[in-house]
Amino acid sequence: MRIAVDHRTHYRFSEPQARIVQMLRLTPTDTQDQTVVSWSIGVDCDARLRHGADGFGNAITMLYAEGPIAALDITVIGEVLTMEAAGVIRGSHEPLPPLLFLRTTPATTADAALAAFAAEAAAGEPLDRLHRLNAAFHARFPDVADVRDRGRGAAEAFGCTAPSSREAAQMFLAAARSLGVPARYVSGYRSDGSAHGAPHGWAEAHVAGLGWVGFDPATGLSPDESYVRVAIGLDAAGAAPTAGTRSGSGAEELDVDVIAEPLGREE
Repeated sequence: MRIAVDHRTHYRFSEPQARIVQMLRLTPTDTQDQTVVSWSIGVDCDARLRHGADGFGNAITMLYAEGPIAALDITVIGEVLTMEAAGVIRGSHEPLPPLLFLRTTPATTADAALAAFAAEAAAGEPLDRLHRLNAAFHARFPDVADVRDRGRGAAEAFGCTAPSSREAAQMFLAAARSLGVPARYVSGYRSDGSAHGAPHGWAEAHVAGLGWVGFDPATGLSPDESYVRVAIGLDAAGAAPTAGTRSGSGAEELDVDVIAEPLGREE
């Protein structure tokens, strides 16, 4: 499938900033089932962009801008070709061992209720257990949206009724790790042609003999060819599309507009 992505991030500051430094995890990489056809990152001010990679193998762009800066717009435009792989990740750059992704973070710590839910939902062989767990989360939270982060960790979000896609993914991570399964967060796009207030988030778990497999609690299914995979991390913050610092006082407002649109299947 050919997928077009239009991702716009708008920062507004109540007072001009002297300097802004941002790490942008906004660029997908090629795998056996995902090919980046075109991709560009634009900034509406005089800024220096430096491209590289982080320790997880994510493509990153460091943005350095000198003020005074009252506003900053970051625009991502691109097209990606994807193939159906039943959620299995093939040909990705893996600089870290799977066991690292057993490590919990404050946002992916399972409390007693979440661990009990995982133990009850997951039964059978390793891959079947993960599919059952994914389906159980979707049954519990059928209305998951791509909205701004509310700052809730997995345990807190588990007690709510309408988590975001990133919160649902973090719940899956906490549950899988409580079962002894390495799991990691994925940030990217799900192409439905609609506008969203944030990129999509889902999870990947490691299955011995098979490798990394994607699971999306927002749908209860594995990601298919309608997904564009961008960045991974131990939790949502570790794979956030933008993260950084600013030198200056005053308040910050952030608006995000994301459209990922299927353009058709390649013959």
